[in-house]
Amino acid sequence: MPADQRPPSPGGVTGWSPDAGPDLETAIELLLTSDLTVEGRLPWSSNLTFLVSFGADRDDRLHAVYKPAGGEQSLWDFPDGLYRREVAAYVLSEALGWGIVPPTVEREDGPFGPGSLQLFIEVDYGQHYFTLYDEGSRGVELRTICAFDVIANNADRKSGHVLVGNDDRLWGIDHGLCFHREHKLRTVIWDFAGEQVPTEVLADLARLRSDFPDLLDGLLSEVEQEAVRQRIAALLGAGTFPEPAGDRPPYPWPLV
Repeated sequence: MPADQRPPSPGGVTGWSPDAGPDLETAIELLLTSDLTVEGRLPWSSNLTFLVSFGADRDDRLHAVYKPAGGEQSLWDFPDGLYRREVAAYVLSEALGWGIVPPTVEREDGPFGPGSLQLFIEVDYGQHYFTLYDEGSRGVELRTICAFDVIANNADRKSGHVLVGNDDRLWGIDHGLCFHREHKLRTVIWDFAGEQVPTEVLADLARLRSDFPDLLDGLLSEVEQEAVRQRIAALLGAGTFPEPAGDRPPYPWPLV
């Protein structure tokens, strides 16, 4: 569904924003420890995905997107446990200091079993990658997300997976189809192909290359982690964003 045709939020639910609710550190602790209440299913998701609420204050509860392993459709090219890739994307984003992915944790005791739990962010659903690119003022942020997708090998970066929070910060969501050891990059963000990667982005990648987070252990296989390292090295070596490669379609569907 195009982003501008979606409701403002599921059922009118208010998401987390910097000017309302706890700080992010507290929100993460609540994600890890709070009892969860299922509020409903998110209807536009291909796998079973639920909106859950949590927190002590019933009148001001936080919400999260819960993706249980039991609700995933098996894929021929990705192993089961896509929810761990959602968590790995958050870990990678934080290790780089980019803050692209909303806080995402693994919960073994979810209402429908193990799965990922991602803080539901208050955003403007009328904005997405295409509108942000056309706006022309988000070049550095969009290039950073582009670099993230290259090293994460994102096979499903739709335009509607780039969102603007109420604090004007850009967020990337839906990273279940990332981190395959084989090249599977499918994204709408090809506008920067052949351009120089921003210097600050390269500096962060170089730092991560020399201190790769062991937090990815248990989330990705050793082969997949090594593939991330190799993609970081390749992007550092080239210094430019890649062009579409291979015989697979370079765009996801639908585009938004």
